[in-house]
Amino acid sequence: MPLPDLELDLLRAFVAVAESGSMTAGAAMIGRTQSAVSQKMLRLEDIVGCRLLDRAGRSLNLTADGERLLVAARRMLAFNDETLRQFADPPAAGTLRLGVAEDFIPHQLPRLLARFARNYPHIRLELTTGMSCDLMHKLDDDLLDLAIAKRDGEQQRGRVIWQEPLVWIAAEGLDLDPVDPVPLVLLPAPCTYRGIALEALSRVRRESHVACTASSLMGVQAAVAGGLGVTLLGRSFVQDGLKVLDPHDGWPTLPTTEIVLLGEDRARPHLTQPLLGFLTESLASSRLAVH
Repeated sequence: MPLPDLELDLLRAFVAVAESGSMTAGAAMIGRTQSAVSQKMLRLEDIVGCRLLDRAGRSLNLTADGERLLVAARRMLAFNDETLRQFADPPAAGTLRLGVAEDFIPHQLPRLLARFARNYPHIRLELTTGMSCDLMHKLDDDLLDLAIAKRDGEQQRGRVIWQEPLVWIAAEGLDLDPVDPVPLVLLPAPCTYRGIALEALSRVRRESHVACTASSLMGVQAAVAGGLGVTLLGRSFVQDGLKVLDPHDGWPTLPTTEIVLLGEDRARPHLTQPLLGFLTESLASSRLAVH
């Protein structure tokens, strides 16, 4: 028995609902009525043979099957749109000034950008890396078109594209006495991570001192690997020779860091849309995207 076809208009409505968090907002995103989108969701669930949306209570969330379909739906829509764009429009061409924070998937970013360059050879990326606060200043001064940076706890600017849990990291061989002040390896103020680390230790009344201030995240990693102390970074920074310190051993729990995209409201769409679509698909397929 042949399998039914997934209809792209149903998938587009599904993605809109998933990203907006409600039927009403999703309907507005695609220019349909709320009742029409509700019918599309029922029809899509009938095609795939499982429940995609959890409608219990006042909030609307994806089921586990809905999460799986969302990844595939984004990829199918991106492929559809890119295919049609190749026939409808000339290839996107030009220079895009992109700023990327050092703490954005550091071990995956070079591979992603290399693949983007192969897929869009007519778009030249002028890449700037650095601390998030510096990238935001460059964006405000019109020195960048887009910036991918850590969310500022005060201004809450940008659209969240990625999240990662923060963890305490130390060298595998570092032996810490729980009664001694914690030696910290940190970036200089006003780094958000620095403030979170100091506040978290203060919250549990654990003394600390700054044993090393490094000027870059690579410097922080090197100092920690050398046994100079403990730091606080995203889990993706844990490499061979480093360990995560367990909250069960008295280390305070930490929040999740958010990476946001800034500048998309004013950048040139013919250059930004290929990059945004590529990042959305790549992050979703690696299960790092924020829905």
